[in-house]
Amino acid sequence: MTLTLNGSTRSFEAETHSVATLLDALGLGGKPVVVELDREPVFPADYATTAVRDGANVEIVTIAAGG
Repeated sequence: MTLTLNGSTRSFEAETHSVATLLDALGLGGKPVVVELDREPVFPADYATTAVRDGANVEIVTIAAGG
């Protein structure tokens, strides 16, 4: 599977991913992130059931608190 991830082309061994498994593969599972899939926001409650297809455009922003 090949995706555009934050503007860069990335290849993954898996044929299909959900947003949740993609985040796990990137080491971001369980971390506070915002995900956009093909220019549409994905709510965290939907990560496990939202499919990421070959050729998808994915934007992931990590949330960091600071002061």
